[in-house]
Amino acid sequence: MESSHHTILSLFTFLVLTTQWKASSASSDDFLQCLATNSNESKPQVYIPNNPSYLTILQSSINNLRFAMPETPKPQFIITPDHDSQVQAVVVCSKKYGLNIKVRSGGHDFEGLSYTSNVSFVLIDLINLRAIDVDVKDNSAWVQAGATLGEVYYRVAERSPVHGFPAGGCPTVGHISGGGFGPMVRKYGMSADHVLDARLINTKGEILNRETMGEDLFWAIRGGGVSSFGVLLAWKIKLVPVPPIVTVCVVAKTLEQGATDVVHKWQSVASYGVPKEIFIGLHVGVVNKNSNATSGGVGRTVQATFQVLFLGPTENLVYVMDKSFPELGMERKDCTKMSWVESTVRFAGFPSGTPVDILLNRSALPKTTFKAKSDFVTEPIPKSGLEGIWKRFLKEERPEMVIGVWGGKVNEIADDKIAFPHRAGNMYLIDHVINWDGKEGPEASKKHIAWIRELHEYMTPYVSKSPRTAFLNYKDLDLGRIGASTYSDPKIWGEMYFKSNFKRLVKVKSMVDPDNFFSSEQNIPPTMTY
Repeated sequence: MESSHHTILSLFTFLVLTTQWKASSASSDDFLQCLATNSNESKPQVYIPNNPSYLTILQSSINNLRFAMPETPKPQFIITPDHDSQVQAVVVCSKKYGLNIKVRSGGHDFEGLSYTSNVSFVLIDLINLRAIDVDVKDNSAWVQAGATLGEVYYRVAERSPVHGFPAGGCPTVGHISGGGFGPMVRKYGMSADHVLDARLINTKGEILNRETMGEDLFWAIRGGGVSSFGVLLAWKIKLVPVPPIVTVCVVAKTLEQGATDVVHKWQSVASYGVPKEIFIGLHVGVVNKNSNATSGGVGRTVQATFQVLFLGPTENLVYVMDKSFPELGMERKDCTKMSWVESTVRFAGFPSGTPVDILLNRSALPKTTFKAKSDFVTEPIPKSGLEGIWKRFLKEERPEMVIGVWGGKVNEIADDKIAFPHRAGNMYLIDHVINWDGKEGPEASKKHIAWIRELHEYMTPYVSKSPRTAFLNYKDLDLGRIGASTYSDPKIWGEMYFKSNFKRLVKVKSMVDPDNFFSSEQNIPPTMTY
């Protein structure tokens, strides 16, 4: 029955797409002519639904397979520009012919908003605009918007072993505009804190830089998301110093090995109990019990994996951890000395010894079907609260909590310095994730999504309040929903993502895009629609 259901659904989707294409074919010719006329360089490559390469291009960087289904709304055009003027032409012509714009680089979009829409839209895939120009003397780099973090890390290290950039652990994304954080967040703060300049296309198709866009818009795109305000062409980022050799350590504890006690102690140590050069990230998941372990038994258990980066030598780290966090039981054998760029490979989840050129492979990480939510935690969760999480984890096959530690530099910067507001008072950020096999069918998907919603509800007493906050880069369309309605209240999700900065973001949006041309679900609204 499941097979026939998908066959019927695929046929229905094909008929809908075909009907939509026929109905819009006249305007499509006009749109393509507009592109040709407005591109100063050669005409950009355009893919339409009946093009043999259309689906291949569309699915090439969809990492959440929840949005690769036949029924998922698809673009009327996919455009892969190789010059800035071609992007300008897309903006001008999309506005002229009433088409929504989606912009995709890595494709790591938790809710698929960079490549899906419920209205007619154009997908700009920036795969060909990913040049990286590193200036070691100036401690900076210009990075085109299509470049992934893995490519940035590789190109920076290629030029200098003592320069780095503080950004995320996933190498196939480019999440600077939402804030961006990774294992150097405690030493250097957010990625967006290190943006020096930007090149952005506005609603008129004009290319702006920091000077011509003005400080209000430049403030907004650093942590407020670029997609609400224009199409990003490039960032100029400030590079930071890193030691020639850093230390990476990994220690895992199951429930039978005392994980609850260790995680409980970790909360009070990781943010404020160690120097800012030390990052102790945490991953919680479910594993099969080791029948040879001293606890014996079979079945499944919860495992907490502590991932440590120290911007310094192993000997110093072991000494500090032994004094500050002896409960972890970290030993020298758990640690490896490596270059900073090698550490980005390890924090991406690749095995020790994986060549660093894996960072250039945009499809190296496995694709999965998932739903995610986020929470900032301001006070330690009691052991009873942790035990409630473990109990819920053991009811699912592939649950995860990916936890990033705050403290240090990120907490020292004012909440309104840039649009990213989650600073002092936060101990850590949780990325709640549920993964499943998309072939299970829609009913199974509903069950898994219901599970993570229930977990999110359970977490309410233990996380930030007034408002309960969330991380923009972990976009969650559940936020702001009014009951079972599809309506999403901007005031609710806006304050969860941006706290008091939301009001200023609305003002900036009203100045630069009052007609809400750059729109999507959960984009910053102009005053007239808010």
